[in-house]
Amino acid sequence: MARHGKKYRKALEGVDRTKRYGLEEAVALVRSLSYAKYDEAVEMSVRLGIDAKKTDQLVRGSVVLPHGLGKQVRVLVFAKGDKANEARDAGADFYGGDELVEKIQGGWTDFDKVIATPDMMGQVGRLGKVLGPRGLMPNPKLGTVTFDIARAIQEVKAGRAEYRAEKSGIVQAAVGRKSFEVPALLENIQALMGSIIKAKPATSKGHYLKSVTLSTTIGPGVKLDVAQFGS
Repeated sequence: MARHGKKYRKALEGVDRTKRYGLEEAVALVRSLSYAKYDEAVEMSVRLGIDAKKTDQLVRGSVVLPHGLGKQVRVLVFAKGDKANEARDAGADFYGGDELVEKIQGGWTDFDKVIATPDMMGQVGRLGKVLGPRGLMPNPKLGTVTFDIARAIQEVKAGRAEYRAEKSGIVQAAVGRKSFEVPALLENIQALMGSIIKAKPATSKGHYLKSVTLSTTIGPGVKLDVAQFGS
């Protein structure tokens, strides 16, 4: 088990580990406890009352955060003809068809998000072993398989957060950066939590939100009071 350094242990002293914090207090605390010299991401870990091994209890979705994620996103679009031109005009960093498939098969992965038109999924499917483990495979439920290329690119560039429950039933997602003002982080968190709550499977019984933790990338976690989210 990895041991935390002095800075982490010092920051941890500022957290009441028996307390469940209100959202605004938690956000302010997490920002104040950050000790990294770079602009860390602010992240949420949400443990859900689901059996993620059951297909009818899979929790997966996406939401456009009001204040984005605070970083530039390199978008790759699989499209051809007029749709490739639309991708170019909408600001895609990379766009094309078979030539991009071959390039990725050769080991190239210098992009952050992937969008594809439905008619390109036959070719894109060959990249499952490369894109899948990285969470980059286009998916209709996430809005990344679509003919509305311009809108998809706009949403991804604006800061669309994607999430998926792991086998343990935990959803982990970034909601901004440490440099964000508290009100901006609050709005982003509420947007993410609203989407997760809306995605509750009909077959999920009992308490849906088991626990919610907020932290920076390398900072200590702060437990939130789940009752404030209304589920």
